[in-house]
Amino acid sequence: MNLRVPEELDRELEKLALEEHTSKSALLLQGAEMVLQRHRRRREIAASIEFVKSHDAELLIRLADA
Repeated sequence: MNLRVPEELDRELEKLALEEHTSKSALLLQGAEMVLQRHRRRREIAASIEFVKSHDAELLIRLADA
């Protein structure tokens, strides 16, 4: 896979890679993993909310009326 990044981002990645003693590629992989983890977590949270809403609908209605 080839990836084109803006010059400014490339400079910042180069600087960070030197500071962290790693490669720009490794930094981009870490970033991709973080994005995927965040999206997975959001889906898990949304599924959990839907579970509570469907399984505890009556309770939620009673609480709203209280």
